[in-house]
Amino acid sequence: MRRAMTLLSALVMAIGATVFVTSPAYAHGYISSPPSRQANCAQGKVPNCGDIIWEPQSVEGPKGLRNCHGNVARFAQLSDESKPWPVARVGKTVTFNWVLTARHATSTWEYYIGGTRVALFNDGGRQPGATVSHTVNLGSATGRQKLLAIWNIADTANAFYSCVDLQIS
Repeated sequence: MRRAMTLLSALVMAIGATVFVTSPAYAHGYISSPPSRQANCAQGKVPNCGDIIWEPQSVEGPKGLRNCHGNVARFAQLSDESKPWPVARVGKTVTFNWVLTARHATSTWEYYIGGTRVALFNDGGRQPGATVSHTVNLGSATGRQKLLAIWNIADTANAFYSCVDLQIS
């Protein structure tokens, strides 16, 4: 009986260690202000956002994409233009603030309006802090625009994607 209890205790500890030590790493960063689509969903400002409300930092996909959901099917709502996305009123120059829950070595940060890249920041493979800010000149863009921001990771083939809806005056 004592041996069975010892074996049972060891089994419970092994299972518990496996569950807690090998739990998945949840990915890793999004724009918090002006609020990105992820941030707006997480704050309950947009209906029917799906899983992104619990994982605003998890929009990770292959580098080179140009959509808001990083080709992650369960986050496809982020690319749905029929949703009532809140719009941030900004001027020609905007500071975008990222929250990073896992700080990956970074090659570049890119910002696009339409198909045009309006800013590029090169981190040269350095590891960023828990928050990152970039001040971006939006050029000649005016009116309502969707900005796509991309955080390119230095040591993987992936990037993180975040879209922000702007009213540029």
